[in-house]
Amino acid sequence: MAAAATAPPTPGSIKRVVAASLIGTTIEWYDFFLYGSAAALVFNELFFPGSEPLVGTLLAFLTYAIGFAARPLGGLVFGHYGDKIGRKRLLVLSLLLMGGATFAMGLLPTHASIGVGAPILLTLLRLIQGFALGGEWGGAVLLVSEHGDDKSRGFWASWPQAGAPGGNLLATGVLAVLAAVQSDEAFLAWGWRIPFLLSGVLVMIGLWIRVSVSESPVFLAAQARAAAQAAAGVRAKPPVAEVFRTNWRGVLTAIGTRLGENISYYVITAFLLVYVTSHLGLPKSDGLNAVLIGSAVHFVAIPAWGALSDRVGRRTVTLIGSVGMIGWAFAFFALLDSKSFPVIAAAVTVGLLLHGAMYGPQAAFISEMFDTKVRYSGASMGSQLASLIGGALAPIIAVALLRDYDSSLPISVYLAAAAAVTTLTVLVAKETRGRSLAREHTPERDAVPAARRAGHDDPVAADN
Repeated sequence: MAAAATAPPTPGSIKRVVAASLIGTTIEWYDFFLYGSAAALVFNELFFPGSEPLVGTLLAFLTYAIGFAARPLGGLVFGHYGDKIGRKRLLVLSLLLMGGATFAMGLLPTHASIGVGAPILLTLLRLIQGFALGGEWGGAVLLVSEHGDDKSRGFWASWPQAGAPGGNLLATGVLAVLAAVQSDEAFLAWGWRIPFLLSGVLVMIGLWIRVSVSESPVFLAAQARAAAQAAAGVRAKPPVAEVFRTNWRGVLTAIGTRLGENISYYVITAFLLVYVTSHLGLPKSDGLNAVLIGSAVHFVAIPAWGALSDRVGRRTVTLIGSVGMIGWAFAFFALLDSKSFPVIAAAVTVGLLLHGAMYGPQAAFISEMFDTKVRYSGASMGSQLASLIGGALAPIIAVALLRDYDSSLPISVYLAAAAAVTTLTVLVAKETRGRSLAREHTPERDAVPAARRAGHDDPVAADN
């Protein structure tokens, strides 16, 4: 049975939901990216002393990667309960977990104080961060996607995506200010703790805004249908089992779509700090300020790309970014090697603009791949498995390639190959623009081609 299109929201309600999701994701990404910046700049000395600089950095990035390893588990748990009891409650929990872990990092004793216990505690807190973020992304983008209407979903759903550069902008900005006003010795001794402790204040602000929004109307309708089916004696399968039974292609498509985007982002933002300091011998402020400038442009570009996807399609905009990134992977490091700050800032900015073309439409694109009763599980599992394969390993692989080859060329090949995977995935994926999120999966419906059901040749319109 075809579902009705999602009802248009009132301007006030959608803006309130977008604000709550954007602020929450900005704070959570601030916490997550803060760790990545600290891993590149200070954790190698504070928690992994006695190693060569690049080896210590590699060890710091291994704990960074462990956070990604916990993200699929977070996506699994949060997705299951988010599909069962709602998106809003899980988003409040994810914010509390992430903020608490980050605040605790600011209180950690270092290796000099307690020895091997320091990196162990750091790793445990990183696992909590990853678990929380694994549940955050799916809930935040779905809350906006399911409140929004079908015609402008790309624009509205892209705003939680802007929380990533927003959080990076905030984290990098705080570190850049501290680097400017403190000596390296003071920053290493105690200054690095300040941005972690600030997370406690930010979480309180985020919670105050997030608890004020309503649950997704699309989810409430699906929950009512599930309750009626349960009353009739129909036993529902767990959402994770259901998503792999009915929407496994969507999970694979989400992984491929995110791979190039994920790897490129962490190379351009996190590995950049290692490259400019350890390989080029430039001050860390050059790398931080370049990311700061690029993130400001990125923040604006993401919703612009999302809006464009409402006009020309999710696939077209994503391909602009992925194809462009294949070429930029080689130009990027050539520009960094100039050692000129304006050129480095331009290289980062263009890289993030291309990343934004992949990232902006992504929330709507992935949301539209899944049915409501499994959407949180499907979107979270696809996105977080891609993060585990891509973002978790990207800085580690890049550092290892730099150490082994003392050249950026292998890193460029790695980055271009990841973008090529996304390009191929999107080329074979179906366009989802305009698809109703209120539709409901049935095996009989899937067995009949969409164009035959609707009596015309437009598969997207036929799903509405």
